[in-house]
Amino acid sequence: MKNDDVKKVLLINFGGIGDEILFFPTIKSVKQTYPNAKIYLAMEKRSKSAKHLCPYINNVFCLDIKSKFKKYFEIMKFLIGVWVRNFDVVISSGSSPMVAFLLFLTGIKQRYGYNSGKWSERLLTKTTPLNKNQYAADMYHDLIKTVNPDAVCSIPEITDVKPPEITKEKPVILIHPGVSLMSIKKNIIKGWSVKRWAALIDMLLETKEYNVLLAGGKDDKETIDQILFILNATRTDYSDFKNMYGQTKSIQDFIALMKIADVMICVDSAPLHMAIASNVPVIALFGPTDENLLVPKRDNIRVLTVKDLACRPCLWAKRNVSCETKECLEIHTKEVFDAIEGILVK
Repeated sequence: MKNDDVKKVLLINFGGIGDEILFFPTIKSVKQTYPNAKIYLAMEKRSKSAKHLCPYINNVFCLDIKSKFKKYFEIMKFLIGVWVRNFDVVISSGSSPMVAFLLFLTGIKQRYGYNSGKWSERLLTKTTPLNKNQYAADMYHDLIKTVNPDAVCSIPEITDVKPPEITKEKPVILIHPGVSLMSIKKNIIKGWSVKRWAALIDMLLETKEYNVLLAGGKDDKETIDQILFILNATRTDYSDFKNMYGQTKSIQDFIALMKIADVMICVDSAPLHMAIASNVPVIALFGPTDENLLVPKRDNIRVLTVKDLACRPCLWAKRNVSCETKECLEIHTKEVFDAIEGILVK
């Protein structure tokens, strides 16, 4: 079948919102490779809001794939949904050996995925070598290059969300301190301490040179409440500060707010990937995870880490949960403060 004759393509990419944003360049290249095809994306329910950020997605399958009790029911429901739609091509980003069996069960003739061993070589039309030692968007994009060697990977893009028109008298610093509750429950700790966040906000407000916005989603309420409690113990002047928690009702609302900012400060989390895809200057605080796999090289991105710490990064190369000491998250507040001026002058 010629690429122009392909009418329906199924893409499978399970993970959080950040994982879906990192998958956007692949989706774009799939559409360029199969210009007449409708594109369906199978994703986790927790990431369904990402579908509104990519214009190339025509429809989605949302699965509760991580559920202990519903997983196999969800897979069966998914397969039935696939069988009745007559897809021409399926491409999956999963690296588990079981992915090849899942793609085989779809009955789709053209099946593409990573090489996970002999079964993937037997059950898939063509396999892609999995190279985890590169920026994740490039790793995902290798999948479509198996089909279209001329496809070029771009940095993830979110272009449809427009910021509100406002007049700014001072640079706006947006602080997003949170991480997903799911990662915390799994003992994957990537967040900066609330004391340091509060100290940074206090330091910024003392200069009277910035407008500071504090934002977060429903997972971040406890973190934001703790930051405000610490601030309220010593600070009385909030003239340059606004707590935006609860005022962004959707992912589009948050991105519109983010585009107002001259700099956003966050940790390794979904908002980091939203900022990168929206071309918002960002300062990212990295602890146990590897910034080289998650952040592209760009002038308006500044990554801060604890320097000369031999054990980092450890997730996911050396361990699957955080260690007890968490030394890698002890980035100095003053270093973050100084980085703001450095990124603004660029």
